Amino acid sequence: MADVNRGKRPLSPHLTIYRPQLTSMTSILTRITGNAILLAALLIVWWFLAAAISPEAFALADGVITSLLGDLVMSLSLLGLWYHALAGLRHLIWDNAVGLDIPTAEKLGWACLIGSVLLTLVTLAII
Repeated sequence: MADVNRGKRPLSPHLTIYRPQLTSMTSILTRITGNAILLAALLIVWWFLAAAISPEAFALADGVITSLLGDLVMSLSLLGLWYHALAGLRHLIWDNAVGLDIPTAEKLGWACLIGSVLLTLVTLAII
């Protein structure tokens, strides 16, 4: 049977119709931060390997990581690490079937976002 209304309705939600929710954006951000943490870990492994190889290799790696760009990358990695940890705690809460209603889920999402920024600032102040 042919669908006569096919041209009058979208086949799937489009970006102009669908409004992203906080929970979906924080879920995507969790995946992004997980990958970013992996890249930062590779930089740290490079730093350790360079220290084991030679003083020249270590000087290069240390120069990159302690540069302004390296400090920015490491600070953002710290933010990603805190966010990823808090989002993991949020998922542990959800795994126990707690906080699954929309208002609580949004509060937990905001707690992850704000908490990660605050914990990053505290950590940077301590370091």
